[in-house]
Amino acid sequence: MDVGRFLPQQMKRYLITGASRGIGRAIAEKLAANDAVLLLHGRDTVALAQTRKAVEPRCAEVVLLVHDLAKRSGVSELIAQVGNAPIDLLVNNAGVAVVKPFTEITTIEWEQTVGVNITAPFMLTQHFASRMPPGSSVVNILSIAARSGFPNWSAYCMSKFALEGFSQCVRDELRDRKIRVINVYPAATDTNIWNDIEGNWPRGKMISPKDVASAVAYALSRPTDVALENITLSSLAGNI
Repeated sequence: MDVGRFLPQQMKRYLITGASRGIGRAIAEKLAANDAVLLLHGRDTVALAQTRKAVEPRCAEVVLLVHDLAKRSGVSELIAQVGNAPIDLLVNNAGVAVVKPFTEITTIEWEQTVGVNITAPFMLTQHFASRMPPGSSVVNILSIAARSGFPNWSAYCMSKFALEGFSQCVRDELRDRKIRVINVYPAATDTNIWNDIEGNWPRGKMISPKDVASAVAYALSRPTDVALENITLSSLAGNI
């Protein structure tokens, strides 16, 4: 069903991928408002329901989008569920991280990284940007790994470097239509992604998802003719 078909015109529609937890959930909580319809994507239905519970009392409507962005069919299904009504904000946040020596990365892991971190943002931006009104924004949650390479992070860095180049081009293509492209480059952020990465990581020194969400909200709050295009967030403890 087209979830935007019967909405009043004054409502704002925000699509956030990877909203089950971490940065995506924090952004959803920050942007929740009584004139906002939150379109929240995730694969973990239980965690996504928890996000919904946190934001629903403060939103006009919350729509859950459970799709696998590693597959092009999953991206297409998400697009179909969102429907043809314009959106005012696209947050490309969903991502996967394969951390191991490049000699040990499997073809499947590589393709999943490309699918979620590159192909999905490409397809979503290509589809929704063409329907966005002036004053809308595309936010890409990148990483300091979009600017520097790190040992054992080759697949992840590759994907973030690629999204960086893509978004720079898209920014200039959308400028005349008054659509902002905002890139965010967080240092290591204390999210559940570290639960599956081998090693002892100093999570207490990392920045929080709320720090990232606050920066995104600030950039979006600027007048529509002002573009805070690149935001780098670091911990005083350094880039871990």
